[in-house]
Amino acid sequence: MSISNSKIPEPALRRLPWYLSYVKLLKGRGETYVSSTRIADKIDVSATQIAKDLSYVNISGKTRVGYDIDELIHVLESFLGFTKQHKAVVFGVGSLGAALLSDSGLEQFGLKIIAGFDVDDSVVNESTHTIPVYHSNEFIERNKGIKAEIGILAVPSGVAQTVSNYMVRGGIKAIWNFTPFRVRVSEDVVLQNTSLYAHLAVMFNRLNDSKIQKFKNSK
Repeated sequence: MSISNSKIPEPALRRLPWYLSYVKLLKGRGETYVSSTRIADKIDVSATQIAKDLSYVNISGKTRVGYDIDELIHVLESFLGFTKQHKAVVFGVGSLGAALLSDSGLEQFGLKIIAGFDVDDSVVNESTHTIPVYHSNEFIERNKGIKAEIGILAVPSGVAQTVSNYMVRGGIKAIWNFTPFRVRVSEDVVLQNTSLYAHLAVMFNRLNDSKIQKFKNSK
């Protein structure tokens, strides 16, 4: 099965891992086919939208049968890059950075964290989950051997831009930013922002709105 090279819209790209997770669950139960309607029932996305999303990866279901689960898993994992190992380093080995170093589950999705970097003497030259932590000043030289292309940013916001610039000078081509600071990078560097604080703010706001609405309805 060929993989489409056309640029997929980001909302569709974000949904593909949902489909993959569900069909892998079905495979674990011994099932061999799944329809877009069945996926829709579990993922809360319309069957029409699912079919459109899957069209970007050049796979189509069989009439009255659906998608072959093994084929669907293979195509989705290949398209999403989960079958290829991507080397990464973590900058900032505080509570969040250390948790990421300890998350061996990331390897199942193709992300292999090779090392951590920090300036805190209490963690430098130590290991977290068998992954070594080096002083940040050593990154450029060490990355000549590591050859990591992904940098995970978990440093304090005040130094996020400086560290990002430093990582790029050392060969990093993509930055996964966990800080609330919006760093700037050149067009040839991929930037993915994942602000836990922003997600918390949205959740708290919606929770508060829900409480207000329930209070109004109770009157």
